[in-house]
Amino acid sequence: MASVDLVYFAWVRERIGKAEETLDLPETVITAGDLLVYLKTLGEEYETALEHENVIRVAINQEHVDHREPIAGAREIALFPPMTGG
Repeated sequence: MASVDLVYFAWVRERIGKAEETLDLPETVITAGDLLVYLKTLGEEYETALEHENVIRVAINQEHVDHREPIAGAREIALFPPMTGG
């Protein structure tokens, strides 16, 4: 199991109920998309926050990535809701 620091922003943070945490991830979590699917298994608050996982933006080591991006070697993974404004 790999350990990774997760940081949550805006309504993702509000719905999960914490700003950050460190988790040990199972070996089956390979991509950013796998991470989102895994997090939804951790409880109702995660399920609610990540209900529409396709709109969640992911940053690995402060760089925005596609959900297909491998997370191996990530020190920090941040999850954001869609950006709005203009």
